[in-house]
Amino acid sequence: MTLTVLVPDEFGVETLSQVDGVRPVLYQPGQPLPAEAADAEVLVPRFLAGTTFADLLAQLPKLRLVQLLSAGAENFVGQLPDGVQLATARGAHGGSTAEWVLAALLSIYREFPVFDRARQEHRWDYHATDTLQGKRVLVVGAGDLGEQVRRRLSAFDAESTLVGRTSRPGVYGVADLPELLGDHDAVVLVVPLTSETRGMVDAGFLARMPDNAVLVNAARGAVVDTDALIAELTAGRLRAALDVTDPEPLPAEHPLWRAPGLLLTPHVAGSCRGQQERSYRVAAEQVAQFAAGREPSNLVRGEY
Repeated sequence: MTLTVLVPDEFGVETLSQVDGVRPVLYQPGQPLPAEAADAEVLVPRFLAGTTFADLLAQLPKLRLVQLLSAGAENFVGQLPDGVQLATARGAHGGSTAEWVLAALLSIYREFPVFDRARQEHRWDYHATDTLQGKRVLVVGAGDLGEQVRRRLSAFDAESTLVGRTSRPGVYGVADLPELLGDHDAVVLVVPLTSETRGMVDAGFLARMPDNAVLVNAARGAVVDTDALIAELTAGRLRAALDVTDPEPLPAEHPLWRAPGLLLTPHVAGSCRGQQERSYRVAAEQVAQFAAGREPSNLVRGEY
């Protein structure tokens, strides 16, 4: 029996054609579906697909699995028809995103933005900077990405503490956060967006962070209360690095653009060379498991 899989690009078609028992079929998002879509049991949405997919799902009567190219699943959780499973590409973007986290922390502590502004003003602004060495970093999120961040932090002689949903050996639980926040120089957010994590970094959370601490958000913008963060940045008490914002994209007149002590990038932590290859490598593994009659290892249960 052959499993028909709808794929949004030629690279995906080529990759999945190498999986036994799978027939990849190219579709163009926003265009009429090919005739083979009537037999499709698996749908691969484009990378970082939004929420406008209800019409597409209605045209797939045999659909049993949606296989994502991203690790985040918040746009699809609770939106699929009964009986349709959801799997992520967890493991594809952890290294790239962890690399962004380290780049952000190094840029802030070594003051690269400050030196670049001086360059533009033709000023030789010699001064000593801080260092990542010896910093205590609280990593909130203990999945693949959290582990990737922790491994890279150790190479820079920084101390890391991992926090997961619940405690386990080597990992604290979310309930421990109030006691942990005050003892760390930086907090890195790498959690999925769920009903539990939405707004978890509120005014109270930020107030527990020590003066001059750094908040790094590589998760989703809605994990952080934007107004509360702007208040702390404007007061000059905290610093931050954001790859994600709420709202996103950030409107031109939003106050975050003018907030002091902020390093901001436009959701590019996982968007780098090799992204497509890494995404489809994981997706192909998941689809192969499904074609063999097994549950994909990255199957979403509940909200994640």
